[in-house]
Amino acid sequence: MTALREVELEPPPHGLEEAFQTLFNAKSLLFLAELATTFQTEVDKILNLRISRKVHLDLTGDLPGFSDDTAHIRGDTAWRVLPVPERLQKRHVDIGDLAPCDTERFIQGLRSPAQGIQVDFDDGNCPTYHNQIKGIYNVYKAVHNQFHEAPPISQAPVLMLRPRAWNMVEQNMMVNGRQVPGPLFDFGLLMFHNATLLFENKSGPFFYLSKIESYLEARLWNSIFLWSEEKLGLPVGSIKATVLIENVLATFEMEEILYELRDHSAGLNCGIWDYSASFVNKFGHRSAFLLPDRSKYVNMEKLFLKSYMDLLVQTCHRRGALATGGMAALLLPRDKHSALYSKVLATVTRLKLLEIKAGVDGFMVYDLDLIEPMQQLFQQHTQGENQLTELRDDLTVTPANLLTMPAGGVTLYGLKYNIAVGVLFIEAWLTGKGHFFYKGQVEDSATAEISRSQVWQWIRHQVRLEDDGRQVTSGLVKSLTQEVTQELREVLQCRTVRDVQRLLTATSMFLEVVQKSQFPEFLTTYLSQDHTFLASQAENPGPDAGGPPKHKL
Repeated sequence: MTALREVELEPPPHGLEEAFQTLFNAKSLLFLAELATTFQTEVDKILNLRISRKVHLDLTGDLPGFSDDTAHIRGDTAWRVLPVPERLQKRHVDIGDLAPCDTERFIQGLRSPAQGIQVDFDDGNCPTYHNQIKGIYNVYKAVHNQFHEAPPISQAPVLMLRPRAWNMVEQNMMVNGRQVPGPLFDFGLLMFHNATLLFENKSGPFFYLSKIESYLEARLWNSIFLWSEEKLGLPVGSIKATVLIENVLATFEMEEILYELRDHSAGLNCGIWDYSASFVNKFGHRSAFLLPDRSKYVNMEKLFLKSYMDLLVQTCHRRGALATGGMAALLLPRDKHSALYSKVLATVTRLKLLEIKAGVDGFMVYDLDLIEPMQQLFQQHTQGENQLTELRDDLTVTPANLLTMPAGGVTLYGLKYNIAVGVLFIEAWLTGKGHFFYKGQVEDSATAEISRSQVWQWIRHQVRLEDDGRQVTSGLVKSLTQEVTQELREVLQCRTVRDVQRLLTATSMFLEVVQKSQFPEFLTTYLSQDHTFLASQAENPGPDAGGPPKHKL
């Protein structure tokens, strides 16, 4: 191991020696070490606060609400977030789930007409050491104009850098005998090497912040931003960040989150699946919060999700902040003249038009071929660069609106679909990939979270299938998982004993997760600490080595 003062760092993955030498020098390691030591105690506090809030909810049966302690912030109509820089005024279409370790897709994104790129070290990325270093180095190369096929950073889509969430750690770096929090590792390296150049080019540094659960977590990020700006000699407010509201508790603190980040805010963002999964996470033991089949009964038109988006838009626009929607996961077929192509495009158009009419200022797509049709949709139905003047004062959203589950049951198709997505996600992680294609759309950790959450909850509450009245038990899920696994052998084109064994390992790990007595907080945390995943990193370096996800899945 390489040692520098109190820092321990694993040697570079094979083939990334040049990237490693560029990213990890004496100054950058000192910056990372100081960042980690300065904020480790505060990180511990917010993680412990998450635990205590969950315990309180479980013990009391209370429901979240708008806190009296922060009513003065919500009641003060005068405050606004600082205006965003010119390049963030128009946020119509970002590319989502773009893991920068996938060099080919990253360059395609840089060359695209999108407004921005969600440079993703979180949901769409598998956080192997190889992927983190390769991804951060690719960002370095993009910002320093070292990709000759890509435009200068001032002319490319803006890079919206998404570090890992607080539940993740970087297992290959220790400071003072502790593994560094994953988001600090990602943020620190991205800032140290790129922030000044991005600022000089009026193109950043801009971030997405994942899985925030309270305004105190936003306060922590604001402190990190201020510290980093001072260390790097940047003006206060240079950093701008969009907070993803993907936890039900955060929905009741959106104004407070904006207030804490008011000098650094680039608005708030909606994300349907992590948000829906958070209901199981926080209230999964309660029968009143039984979430029906997502494939049939859960979408942005349902009251609890529509209310969440409406409140987010209203909150943001009242405070001068941008409000953005989630990612269109559907993939367009290759044949542009096929009936299926028209059907998929019509579906995406209908759903995204609902978001535009709700007042969002932008959203994400995965498929690059959807960028221009969705930009045209904004041009046809809005005026100007954003919809900040749409204040939505006609709306009144109550806690009951946000907390009432949609009606509906569970289908055999939905149960098998959730099983397949959960197994395939784990299998993808074991090959170093953070997302995959299945049944015409992209799946990532967000859809894996809702999939395994629903299966766990349906077992816990012993629901019955709409199709034939069978009770969802551990035994039924085991039986269906074996059946699904046989089908997935064909889907994945398992040709070797090793391929089959990896799939069977993923199946076993999935069953382990959904049968736990206590709900595992995050699937990604659970997997990243598993010996099988850690051992697989040496065998599977990442997306560049194995090619992109199979488009036909």
